[in-house]
Parts: sequence; C-alpha cells; structure tokens
Amino acid sequence: MNVDKNLLYSFGAEDISFKTREPVFNEGDHSQYYFQISKGRVKLNHYNEDGKEFIHNILGKNQSFGDPLIFVNQPYPMNAICLEPSEIIRLPKNNFIEMLKVHPDLSLEMNACFSQQVYYKLIMMQSLASQNPVQRITGLLDYLKSFQDGDCSAYFELALTRQQLANLIGLRVETVIRALKKMEKEGSIQLKDRKILY
Repeated sequence: MNVDKNLLYSFGAEDISFKTREPVFNEGDHSQYYFQISKGRVKLNHYNEDGKEFIHNILGKNQSFGDPLIFVNQPYPMNAICLEPSEIIRLPKNNFIEMLKVHPDLSLEMNACFSQQVYYKLIMMQSLASQNPVQRITGLLDYLKSFQDGDCSAYFELALTRQQLANLIGLRVETVIRALKKMEKEGSIQLKDRKILY
C-alpha cells in the first residue's frame, strides 16, 4: 500500500533512516507502527531452526510492510532488514487506525493490498509445492513480472541475487544456478551481466 506522504505526516508520521543490514523490526517484536519505504529496499525474512534463511519478500520505494499485523495482537513472524541505506516513514499504530477512520477510502485500498499479498502467498505455496526448480523459479518470475509497468511483452529484469532468489523459493543457490542455465538454454530467460531477463 502506498499512502500519500503528506497525509501520513499530518497524522504524526516521522522519517527514520536505517543503515544497510539494520533491522526495522525483529521476529517476535509486537507491531506498533505502519511502515512505508521512501528510499531503499527492505527484506522480510526469518531463519529456521537450522539457521537457513527464508525470504518472504523484498520491497522497495513506496511499498509498505508490517501493516497486516496492525490489526491483530500478534508478534511479527519475520524480520524486516534493510538491504541498503533506507529512509522509512513510520506512523504509530493508533494514529494509522485513526487515519483509516477519517479516510475510509484507504481501507478499500488496504483490502486490495491485503488481497494481493494473500494471492502472492498462494502462488508461492503452489510453486514451492513443486519439486521442479524450473517451475518454482518460473512461478516467482511470473508473479514478479505481473507488477512490471509498461509493455508486458518487454523483458523483466530481476533485481535479486542468486542467493536471494534461492531463499525466496526454498532452494539451494547451486540448484538455482543450474535451473537458470537450463532456462537460458531453453530460451525462457536471458542471463546478461549476472542479471536475469524474463
């Protein structure tokens, strides 16, 4: 969800600067704020009992995160870690709820965003259920490309490392590299300067 910055500020939002690898919140913290990225990128992740990272999402400018938990009294099930120097708008939870009461049209936008998040999780669950690495990667690429602005027939450049891609779909990086080479050979992607074009 992308709320107008001036509206957020009018309800008491503040700008917070974060360094690379600095957490915005940690797994187990309780939700106290609405967060919206002004600049930078944020990774939502968690680690399993063996220490293996699973990435839920990587978000960029004008995207919000953590907002579904504003409405439930549960701790965050993940971490939010900055991947680069980032500027994040932070609005206290109670102020955010007051803003929704004053501007009910935002609730509809928020419902649309929540629906999109549920859709993403369902697509990812279907992709992750496949034992075929190419199908897992294709499912993620199709989903991410659906948000690309402009011509759908144009190539979509994936701004993720091989490791991040592996962590998003639950595979080892070596498996992802082999699958990407296979996809390139089949002509479904292009690999240029360590970038994936789909």
